[in-house]
Amino acid sequence: MKNRNLLTLLTAFWLKLWVSIKYFFKKYSVKGLIYLFLIFFTVIAIYPILNVFTMSIRPGDKLLSTSLAVIPDNWTFQQYVNLFTKTDFLNWIVNSLVVSLTVTFTGVVLASTAGYAISRFNFVGKKMSMLGLMGTQMFPATMLLLPMYIMLIKLELINSYLGIIIIYSATALPFCVWQMKGFYDTIPFSLEESARIDGCNRWQAFYVIILPLAAPALVITALFSFMTAWSEYIVAAQILQDTNLYTLPLGLKSFESNLSTEWGLYAAASLVVSIPVVILFVILSKWLVSGLTLGSVKG
Repeated sequence: MKNRNLLTLLTAFWLKLWVSIKYFFKKYSVKGLIYLFLIFFTVIAIYPILNVFTMSIRPGDKLLSTSLAVIPDNWTFQQYVNLFTKTDFLNWIVNSLVVSLTVTFTGVVLASTAGYAISRFNFVGKKMSMLGLMGTQMFPATMLLLPMYIMLIKLELINSYLGIIIIYSATALPFCVWQMKGFYDTIPFSLEESARIDGCNRWQAFYVIILPLAAPALVITALFSFMTAWSEYIVAAQILQDTNLYTLPLGLKSFESNLSTEWGLYAAASLVVSIPVVILFVILSKWLVSGLTLGSVKG
C-alpha cells in the first residue's frame, strides 16, 4: 500500500514537472531565441568598437599586436592626451560644430516651412517640385560636386564656412522637406481650422498647433542634417584648403601619410568623434521611430 502511494506521488510529480517544462518552452522558447539572436548581433556590432578602443590605449610600440585582450598589457591613455595637447583636434571640433549646427538649424527652419507649404497649399508646379525633390535622391552628392564647386568659385566662397554650409544644406534639404511634408499630411487639417476659429492667424496656428505635433519629424530632420555635415569628407576635402578651417574628417585624415599612419591617435580620435553622435541618438531616440514611420508612408 505504501509503495503504491509512493508510486502515485512520484507519477504525479513527474507529470506536473513535464507539464511545467512544456509550458515554459511553449511560452518562452521563441522569446529566448529572439534574445539570443539580438545578443549575438550586438556582440558583432560592439566588437569592432572594442577593437578600436584597445588600439587607442595600446603603447606606441604594440599597435600591431595580434592579442585579443580588450585591455592590453601596459595600457595607457597617452594617445588621448596627445590628441588634445599636440594636435589641432579641439579646433577641428569647433569647426565641425559650427558647420554642423548651422546646417542643422538651416535644415530644420527651411524643411519645416517648405514641407508645410507643400502639404497644405496648392500652387502651380507643386507636383513638379515633389518630383524634383524625389529626383535629387536618386543621385549621390558627389555628382553635384563639380557644378557646386564652379558655383562657389564664381561666388568666391571656396575655402570658407559659408561655401561648405551651402553645399551641405542643399544636399540634406530635399530629404528633409519630403520627410516633413509626409508628416504634415498625417496631421488633420481640422486642428488648424479650430485654431483659426479661436482667433489664431495662419502663422500662429502653424507655430502653436502644428509645429509641436511635428516634433518627431523635426527630430529626424535635425539628426539627418547634423549627420550630413558631421561625418562628410569628400566635399570638405575639395572646398576647404586652409588647415585652420579643417573639420573633423579632414583632421583625422591628416593622421594618415604615405610613409606612416598614427593609428593610436586615429583610434582615439575616432572614439571621441563618435561620442556626440551617440549622445544625440540617445537623447532623441524616443522620437526616432515615430518620426521615420509616420513621415514615410505619406506622399
